[in-house]
Parts: sequence; structure tokens; C-alpha cells
Amino acid sequence: MTTTATAGSLDELVRDRSILVCCGSGGVGKTTTAVVLALRAAELGRRAVVVTIDPAKRLADALGLGGLTNQPSRIEADLDGELWAMMLDTKSTFDDLVGRYASDDGQRTRILENRFYRNISGALSGTQEYMAMEKLHELHEGSDFDLIVVDTPPTRNALDFLDAPRRLTRFLDHRLYKLVTAPNRGVLKAVNMAAQSFIRSVAKVVGADVIDDAVAFFQAFDGMEQGFRDRAVRVEELLRADETAFVLVASPRRDTIDEATFFAEKLVESGIPVRALVVNRMHPRFDDGLAEATRERAATLGDAAIGNLYRNLADFQLAASREDEHLSGLAATVAPAPVVRVPFLPTDVHDLDGLRAIEAH
Repeated sequence: MTTTATAGSLDELVRDRSILVCCGSGGVGKTTTAVVLALRAAELGRRAVVVTIDPAKRLADALGLGGLTNQPSRIEADLDGELWAMMLDTKSTFDDLVGRYASDDGQRTRILENRFYRNISGALSGTQEYMAMEKLHELHEGSDFDLIVVDTPPTRNALDFLDAPRRLTRFLDHRLYKLVTAPNRGVLKAVNMAAQSFIRSVAKVVGADVIDDAVAFFQAFDGMEQGFRDRAVRVEELLRADETAFVLVASPRRDTIDEATFFAEKLVESGIPVRALVVNRMHPRFDDGLAEATRERAATLGDAAIGNLYRNLADFQLAASREDEHLSGLAATVAPAPVVRVPFLPTDVHDLDGLRAIEAH
């Protein structure tokens, strides 16, 4: 059976850490959890910002913001601190990063106007994960927020967002990248010819225009690699720093528990402890009785209506006990992290009061 954390367990994280990373698969209430943690920090007097990936419209409305942007917006509420929110815009974040490391306006313009860049900057696999980490670093280094809560992209590949900085550096060091950019680097003619041979082969498949745009992009990128490498290293260091805490979010369904268990194991293998587990949409326990006993009790009652109520209670007890069984392995994997159970609520979140109803758990 899982343990239920006291309110102070998560309070310690939102009060003492400067970064919370909410991770887990999609559809488990991760974004809502991230917002609630930032809300709690603001109630404790901190200046908190939540970086969301793709919040539901009702959640943006609950925050009083019709449309979140790539820059933090303050949520007006009666709080001891401040609550801010923003929605990650992958392309805008990538554009800002290019502008930061371009050697001059000409290089920046060549990259931003390149058709290949415009196609990949918002759609390339892994870009969203990397830009989420980039936005985290930007806020940490360039703002005065006490707490940054990051809602990581939904992914079935457990550590895509954690591995994103390393994937970028591996790409920049890849032989193929160096071959494609060879004309700007003054390397041996033989290497340049090898690159051209490869490019001609690929052009037959995807089209010469696409290849021309790609080569022009990578050549325009020349000289910016070290800035991107250094940034990637700092982002990875920040994710592993003591000031950063990972909160794993799950739901009690068997498939999402299996994914969360896999996620937790990968974090542990990477040397990153899970600091808290939040499980949303749990069935209420009502009491510690067994479903079989409640069902037997229903059979002895003369009143049919009351008997039906007991049978319904037995169904809830059975569902709750199965959820506890599902959670037992995951709770053991993340131990000694606290396990926080959030029950099914009668309505969706439509305002700050709805967020506070979740916060109470």
C-alpha cells in the first residue's frame, strides 16, 4: 500500500528549491500539477513562474490568461508572493538562441531566413525538449524568479528532455555535420569531395533544393557551435544541481504506472533522484474495509436501495485496492520520496478555486 505524504512534504520542495521539473507521460495531469506547485510557492511568498508546454484552454482560462505567450505573464490573485505563467514557443525560443550566438546581424539573418531552418525550428524531433531546457536556463540565469516550475513535454521516451543537451553536442561533433560544413572550414579537398558525393546521393531522394537549403543553413551556422556546446553543458549541470528537484506525475492506470516506473528507473540510473511522486485521479478509499466484506454486507440488508449503495461502495473499495497494488512497485522505486494521492474531483479546473481544491490534497 502506498503512503500518503503530509502537506509539508511538497511544501519543502516549493519553499526550498529554485527549480522543479514535473515529468511523466502525457495525459496524467502533469501541467495542472506544475501550475498547482507554482501556485503553492506563490502562497508561501515566493515569486514563482510555471513554464507550460501545451495547457488546455480551461487551464489557461483558470489562470485568467486567454492566451499564454513565450514570455511570462503575471496572474492576478490574492497571494503573498507572485504567480507567473508562460507557454513554451519552440520556434521563438530557437530564434532567440540563434540571435544570442550569431556573430553579427548578417549571420543571424541568414539563419532565420533559411528555409531549412524555418522547417526544422519548430518541428524537428527533440527540438521541443531541448528548447524547454533552454527556456529553463534562460529564466534561471536572466530573471529574478525564486522558483521555476517546468512542465516537460509529453513523451514516451523517458529521458528525451534530459538527453536533449547531449544530443545537440553529439550532433555538432558528428562526422556528417563536419563534412557538410567542410567548405567553410578549409579542410582537405578530399573530405569536401566526400561530402559532395554524399550530398548528391541524398539529393536524388529528397530533392536538390532541400539539400541546398540544409547545406546553406549548416554553413551559416559555422562558428556558433561552441556557444551552443557551452550552453548545453550548463543546462545539463543545472538539471543535476541540488537546487533542482524532479517531481514524477502519474495516474493509477496500469499502463501509466508502468511508464512512470520505467521513467523513475531511468532517472535513478542517471543519478537523479525523484523527490516526490504525485498520482492524480485516485479512487477514494472511504475506509479500510475489504470489498468482499462490503458486498456480503449488502446481501444481508432488507432495503434494496441501501443494498445498492453498499454494492457501489464495494466497487469503489475494489478499484481503490487495485490502484494501491498498481502503485506499490512504483512507490518502492521512488522511495524514500513522498507519494501524494490526488483523488478524482467532481469537476474540471475552471478557476483558481479549482486549482486550490487540487492543492489541498
